[in-house]
Amino acid sequence: MLTAIAGTNWGDEGKGRMVDLLSKEYDVVVRYQGGNNAGHTVINDRGEFILNLLPSGILREDVVNVLGNGMVVDIRHLCEEMDHLLSRGVKITPDNLKISDRAVICMPYHVLQDCAEEGRLADKKFGSTRRGIAPVYADKYFKKAIRMVDLFELDTPAFREHLADVLTWKDLTLEKGYGEAKQSFDAMYAHLKTYGERLKPFVCDTGIYLDQAEKAGKKVLLEAQLGALRDVDFGIYPFTSSSNTIAAYGPVGAGIPNHKLDLVIGIMKAYSSCVGEGPFTCELFGAEGDQLREVGHEYGAATGRPRRVGGFDVLASRYGARMQGADVIALTKLDTLSYLDRIPVCVAYERNGVRLTEFPASINALNEAKPVYEYFDGWKCEISDCRRFEDLPAQAQAYVRYIEQAVETPVKYVSVGAKREQYIEL
Repeated sequence: MLTAIAGTNWGDEGKGRMVDLLSKEYDVVVRYQGGNNAGHTVINDRGEFILNLLPSGILREDVVNVLGNGMVVDIRHLCEEMDHLLSRGVKITPDNLKISDRAVICMPYHVLQDCAEEGRLADKKFGSTRRGIAPVYADKYFKKAIRMVDLFELDTPAFREHLADVLTWKDLTLEKGYGEAKQSFDAMYAHLKTYGERLKPFVCDTGIYLDQAEKAGKKVLLEAQLGALRDVDFGIYPFTSSSNTIAAYGPVGAGIPNHKLDLVIGIMKAYSSCVGEGPFTCELFGAEGDQLREVGHEYGAATGRPRRVGGFDVLASRYGARMQGADVIALTKLDTLSYLDRIPVCVAYERNGVRLTEFPASINALNEAKPVYEYFDGWKCEISDCRRFEDLPAQAQAYVRYIEQAVETPVKYVSVGAKREQYIEL
């Protein structure tokens, strides 16, 4: 069985929490795109963990975790992340962590280029996390990338020539364009050698591994990063990530394009949040927004940046569920709304006097649109101990049923707290 867990909104929907919860039912968890530009927060009986590159299944000893070919891997960051988890007693061996030999390596010059361009853009910046993600994906499609398989070829004349050619090309941008120091061959080679030697035992043809696992009847869970509205094709372009965050890309980015998805679980919050730049039509400001941000602890797991917040956005969520091909929805952070007398829901946009009921592709339309809000009765009580849908207050039940109808997808899971056991299965 091949299942994908994917965000339906701007990211930060709680995918890590749901992967950690559901991974108990799966044999393998795979990250299929992105890099260390986002964080998945997981809280379990051992405490709070923030994962950037490693799949959330790494916190379960009997689950095999895979970094797929669609990922871009900062090898220094990965080694540091592994060391942090090892220091907290998490098991990480080549038996439970496998890295695709076709995954692309994010190099220090990618980070430098990312930072230099965001600095040049100033107030017109795209909101990059400055982790080098856009430049490394650009290099992949420029056919200039270094892949994990190259770690086994570092001492060959062919690889040394390739690295020298790439650095000469990079200097056309970094040195001549941004005025940065010339890139050092020795420093980049040493970077690859130092961290590559550590990671080589984990590198393999993960496509063969996953193909065989599926054929053997293993249950495989694909874990996305960010959400549908950050997808490079279907998101709020150009304020997107540089990869395909949609579930349909999952088998490709995992390394098994010959396999089909059996189930897509779309993750969405009971309200909206967004970290970074770009249009966010449903945004709440002032005291209303500030209180929701604080109660929901809405700060980026990877960057610490305050997230922008808003009420549940029907247009964005219905569009995101459709782009993900979601069969069911996991609704997270319903408990956050327990303090509200009235719960805001953005039911439409208005632009130049015209009411919009579908999420537009135009960035200008999104920037100019105003949210049309309606308010639902709150429940004003603690719900974190609820374990059956019938245990929820009537107002909370009505809110969940409204979301099902609005996004045209059934809700299967409702998260009522951050801990593993704080959820309801419908």
